[in-house]
Amino acid sequence: MSGTLGTAATEPRAVSEGGWTPRLILSLISIAVVLEIVSISSTMASVAMMPIGEHFKTDQIAWVTTAYLLAAAVACPLAGKLADIHGKRKVFLVCMAIAAVGALISAVAPSFLILVLGRALFGVIIACMFLGFSLMRDVFPPKTLALAVSLAAGGMGLMTIPSPFITGLLVDAWGFRSIFWFLLVTLVVMIPLVVLTTAESPVRSSARLDVVGAALLGGGLAAVLGGISFGPSWGWTGGGTLLLIIGGLALIAIWVPLALRTTDPLVDLRFFRHGPMFRICLSAGFAYGTISLYATLIPIMCMTPAVLGLGYGFGVDAKGVGLIQIPMGVGSVIGGVLVGRMLRTKFPTLTLAGGAALMMLGSLVTAFWHGGKVEVLFGILLFGLGMGATTASIPNLVIASVPPSVQASMASMVQASQTLVASIMPVIAFAVLNSNIATVIDGYGFYSDGSMGVAYLISGASSLIAIIIVMTLHRHRKSITARVAAESATESASNERDPEPLPAA
Repeated sequence: MSGTLGTAATEPRAVSEGGWTPRLILSLISIAVVLEIVSISSTMASVAMMPIGEHFKTDQIAWVTTAYLLAAAVACPLAGKLADIHGKRKVFLVCMAIAAVGALISAVAPSFLILVLGRALFGVIIACMFLGFSLMRDVFPPKTLALAVSLAAGGMGLMTIPSPFITGLLVDAWGFRSIFWFLLVTLVVMIPLVVLTTAESPVRSSARLDVVGAALLGGGLAAVLGGISFGPSWGWTGGGTLLLIIGGLALIAIWVPLALRTTDPLVDLRFFRHGPMFRICLSAGFAYGTISLYATLIPIMCMTPAVLGLGYGFGVDAKGVGLIQIPMGVGSVIGGVLVGRMLRTKFPTLTLAGGAALMMLGSLVTAFWHGGKVEVLFGILLFGLGMGATTASIPNLVIASVPPSVQASMASMVQASQTLVASIMPVIAFAVLNSNIATVIDGYGFYSDGSMGVAYLISGASSLIAIIIVMTLHRHRKSITARVAAESATESASNERDPEPLPAA
């Protein structure tokens, strides 16, 4: 199939101007549903973490989340490179297929190690977040883009409302494996829908894959996180702990100079020397790290039996956790829709800072007042409002700060930063929790009230860091906008003078 500056005749055509059309609406819905799978999969896994820990009798349940996010941190830059070379929709679909395989492995896993492997493969779906937004940037008309991105990120997050309840029904009726079957079936249904409704991006660039860089960075991060995770049980001065941490840092130390010398590195560290990208990555990373940690802690806290008298816990089942988390879904939708309207007049830094502030407030409320359901529900609602505003602001901030030609690669760096920080946060929190076990029942440890409060304070601190960083971006918003406009105009003029045919779509 041949192609020029556009898409093949047998595919939906990319949209360059105009407003909403039926096909565009269906494309938005299909992309938004895939993004919702990413969102609800995290919620589902969080609700299932305690049943998984009890089933496999392990205190390393943080790896249910960490493996998922760590694999994504490595996969996202690779996906960004491949998307720039071969097309964003193609890589979007491949990531969905790999995630489906991961869901299948998790569903049938005979051991905790195999389940973690499946979760790592499923983590590739996180790349669909930035690929979806970058694809929308290429095929949606400018007049619809900001609203479409906000709807996809937050406003259409309606599944965050019933998803905890659905998760509870699945886990209570058929066990934790049922959530992985649910995700598998959903992905199998969505793949052909994306093919039929969404155009391929016409944007391409030349690049090559940095396989060595991926191995060094991925291996180094996995080793460091493994050492932090097992430190409480192995001992922080134990040989195994030190070997993992020091060995992991050594791999990362080898990767950094290699990345600076490589023509097409996995993560182009040279790009962070100039412009706002480094601060965007950091602010997005700490904001998303807050979301990951808070969503992980809530089910564990609420499912802890009240009869243990630990100062927290309601002894609810998975369905009960779903009901408690409904305010988070409602708040997320409201926050996302409000951001979509505000971005018509505001630079995304303000809405991102506001969202992070609400998440920080929700984390602090839950840290200090978690003995009763009313205060927990209030904290969850505040956090949900901030989560919706944050997830809608981050992709719009990238779009406002990065020229189109490097949109996928730069968005992949932001996504990698988000998932990297998010993979670290639960490991740090569970290192604190696992060092403060209050009681052990049937091989499963329950944490002290003080350590649970500290875990939520870590969540709040992550939000505070995001606020501080993003406000430094806000001070330079006018220069950022002017620079991107100039670079985009230069790229458009260059394309008009010397258009080149693209690889077949």
